[in-house]
Amino acid sequence: MNIMVIGSGGREHAIITALKKNSKVKHIFALPGNGGIASIAKCVPIGATEIDKQIEFAKKNKIDFAVVIPDDPLVLGAVDALEKAGIPCFGPNKNAAIIEGSKAFSKALMKKYNIPTADYEVFENSKDAINYLNHYSKMPVVIKADGLALGKGVIIAQSKEEALNAVVSIMEEHKFGISGNQIVIEEFLDGVEISVLSFTDGKTIVPMISSMDHKRALDNDEGLNTGGMGTVAPNPFYTDEIAKECQEKIYKPTIDAMNKEGRTFKGCLYFGLILTSDGIRVIEYNCRFGDPETQVVLPLLESDLLDIMIATQNGTLTKDMVRFGSDSACCVIMASKGYPVAYSKGYKINIPKNLSSEIYFAGAKLDANNDLITSGGRVLGVVAKSNSLYSAIVKAYEDVQKVSFDNSYNRNDIGKKALQKKISL
Repeated sequence: MNIMVIGSGGREHAIITALKKNSKVKHIFALPGNGGIASIAKCVPIGATEIDKQIEFAKKNKIDFAVVIPDDPLVLGAVDALEKAGIPCFGPNKNAAIIEGSKAFSKALMKKYNIPTADYEVFENSKDAINYLNHYSKMPVVIKADGLALGKGVIIAQSKEEALNAVVSIMEEHKFGISGNQIVIEEFLDGVEISVLSFTDGKTIVPMISSMDHKRALDNDEGLNTGGMGTVAPNPFYTDEIAKECQEKIYKPTIDAMNKEGRTFKGCLYFGLILTSDGIRVIEYNCRFGDPETQVVLPLLESDLLDIMIATQNGTLTKDMVRFGSDSACCVIMASKGYPVAYSKGYKINIPKNLSSEIYFAGAKLDANNDLITSGGRVLGVVAKSNSLYSAIVKAYEDVQKVSFDNSYNRNDIGKKALQKKISL
């Protein structure tokens, strides 16, 4: 089979690595891919949102199956266009991808179908939002741009002044472009965050192993929100009891709700959850694999990823198709110092050959000498797996010390909170 994977990050690197395990795979093309992915797939300089060019390439290269990963092309309708051109796809179509494409839609869906989430209000102009906040006393408060914003469109305001500034920044100064034409203001939920990716063919939904993301740039969950500085799996806060509750109150009801709305969802549906003192709640939905959650989840998958993806596309997914082992995994993101704001790039990346960890590249490209150099904020993920969470974390950090590039930065506490919970159990 000839496979085409749309996307360019560490998540895509992890997905391609898993797809290559299938013996039926002949060629994998990454559009556009990156310098690190180039070692395992043919990278093609076609952007993730250049849908017409993707179709042209797929026809010319006899692509048997396409995997659309990032949110932008999904929300723009890449799956619809590719399938109309006769190319089978993994991923939701446009009218289902709205579950991530519009936070106002997803919040309304949860409210309508009694799926537990935070209280919220939606605003279409800054005047009404500011007036609402002037009468809102419960701080902190969460301000969200309605549309896609590269995982950075959420501001947790600690004070009223911060909240008002966030509204002005998003709606008047257009910090996130048209994604901030509408905003959601919702109550802040205090608790432990849990990420759960799931496969679904629109009828059956099968959760993958849980994980814990670390979104803040600095140790001890301080600093700015990023696309994610590291992950561990499984998440020890996600007990069998909570998993059962989620299946009954969140996962299945969400799929049923989307069907009732005429928006059948096929692909990977991401549940961003939070365990509060009042129970489990949904923070957000994503219409695709999470990054960097994918980098710790897929290495633990024992069944065949391509077979699962084909089953979600043709409606034959079953629970026993998705099998995970008992190991744990840890991913530490090595980023460019200054991320997620301003940072320098163009530094050579040195990867020794004696690593026990897997390296998934994100912000990396090949220079004229065929050397890997930094080209983004999140440069790579060092991923280790082991038979215990502790040893996976130790192994990952041992290899972080061996990988090097100028201007590098990483958090030093990935998995600390999960490990403390594990010890207390």
